[in-house]
Amino acid sequence: MIANIVKNTIKRNLLIKQGDKILVGVSGGADSVCLLYLLKSLSKEFNLKLAIAHLDHMLRKDSALDAEFVRKLGLKLSIPVTIGKIDIKNLGAKGSTEEIARDARLKFLFETAKKIKADKIALAHNLDDQAETLLMRLIRGSGLFGLSGILPMKIIQGNKIIRPLIEVPRTEIDKYLKIRKIKSRLDKTNLEDIYLRNRLRNKLLPMLKKEYNPQITQALSNLAQSSSLDYDFLSRYSAKLIKEKFGSINLVKFRRLHPAIQRMILRLKVAKLQGSTRRITYQHIKEIEDLIIARPTNSIVDLPKGISVLKKAKTITFYRR
Repeated sequence: MIANIVKNTIKRNLLIKQGDKILVGVSGGADSVCLLYLLKSLSKEFNLKLAIAHLDHMLRKDSALDAEFVRKLGLKLSIPVTIGKIDIKNLGAKGSTEEIARDARLKFLFETAKKIKADKIALAHNLDDQAETLLMRLIRGSGLFGLSGILPMKIIQGNKIIRPLIEVPRTEIDKYLKIRKIKSRLDKTNLEDIYLRNRLRNKLLPMLKKEYNPQITQALSNLAQSSSLDYDFLSRYSAKLIKEKFGSINLVKFRRLHPAIQRMILRLKVAKLQGSTRRITYQHIKEIEDLIIARPTNSIVDLPKGISVLKKAKTITFYRR
């Protein structure tokens, strides 16, 4: 069953083409080990070349054992392995541990993919991850982009990220590994309620499932799919309207547009400068709108990651400080 779900996800979202070289991010946990075995089983059908990447964040005392497990797994499956190591706690970077670790992991994956000339990077996010992410964003406050959840494919800094397990429930992953007696590593911190995602996974979602909707995971995933389609349409349509150079927006033309298109254009301008809209909140967009509507010429709004917006008589311009 799980193989059919994955194949349908791959084909419907055009995640893989014949002859692709795919770098698989493998932590050693159940999800990534399952993804690796499934891609290995599909390698002949799609003529795939597989490689493994593992980054030791050094956040746990036994993290080196995860790296060794992945190294041996690569030998067992005859798949080359690249292992990196970074002391996240002593990096001195700003942000939460989760965000710092995520950024370090992506950087490592991008560098490894470039080095081995991989076409795509495969990550093991599944249906339950989708539900947790959507619920987390709803609690924190989110617009349509946040409700899009985790996309089956996303291009980040020119790198194609694919998620073949995104429609697979975690129960199916556990069943797949159990039937085939495939071992994986257990990250015990996932059982501790030290992060918001863990609390949602261990407390809120089980309660919602038991007392409100037994299919809450699927319902949240369906919302993410619908939202992602709506966001994709708005994004593509808005991108066609942006013709101004140097990050400028003509305010006369801008005011004629529907508010949904206006907000999408603002997000696209930010994304063009910083590569994404991470850390750009609803309040930031509202502040830019206030700049346009109510503030005098030469007013400036400062956004995260060194980006500012300057208002002139007929334009607003996005630039790096």
